[in-house]
Amino acid sequence: MSKRILLIEDEPGLVMTLTDRLASEGYTIVSRNDGDSGLSTALNEAFDLVLLDVMLPKKSGFDVCQELRKRDVRTPIMMLTARGQVVDKVVGLKIGADDYLTKPFEMPELIARIEALIRRAGAANPLIATEVHQFGDVEIDFRRAEVRRAGTIVDLSAKEFQLLRYFMEHRGATLSRDELLNEVWGYNSLPSTRTIDVHVAWLRQKLEPNPRHPQYILTVHGLGYKFAE
Repeated sequence: MSKRILLIEDEPGLVMTLTDRLASEGYTIVSRNDGDSGLSTALNEAFDLVLLDVMLPKKSGFDVCQELRKRDVRTPIMMLTARGQVVDKVVGLKIGADDYLTKPFEMPELIARIEALIRRAGAANPLIATEVHQFGDVEIDFRRAEVRRAGTIVDLSAKEFQLLRYFMEHRGATLSRDELLNEVWGYNSLPSTRTIDVHVAWLRQKLEPNPRHPQYILTVHGLGYKFAE
């Protein structure tokens, strides 16, 4: 069965180009040309990936992405934009986008990134996806994308949740910062692996009994991090 991609883009020429090229790669493409109709389609149909332009009529790509994540839609999202400012990139990732590509882009790079996102989403551990897991007083329901601590909902960003998920899928394994950037953020072009350290610190603050002396998300000095078995 071919993978389904929702393309939310208002430039007719780009819609035609992307539709033709991605269809030739075996994907089924559904396109919408404004944020409102794109959001409605993404909420009501199943897709393997959303290609989402930032500058859209009626509702911006940022708003669409944020609303999808608020509604617990976990479909991978790649944002497309003609703007290259770092602030846009940071905002897109912070609200839950999985990848970010600036126009104009090379088609082989877009296809490679699409394949990587879909492959990573499909390779998720099925036990993780269907079970509730617990450590200490923290309970994680990966199917519902919900985390509780001592019975109270913990507010995690999309990237914090994805990082926690990756840690738990690889319990006991030492994970380098580069691996975490590649596997959780989806590419290795961020300016610094400090990004990982910051997100680990946030997770510890929210989930560890004593964040300064973590019991679960451990630092492996000189190598990276691991989640205690």
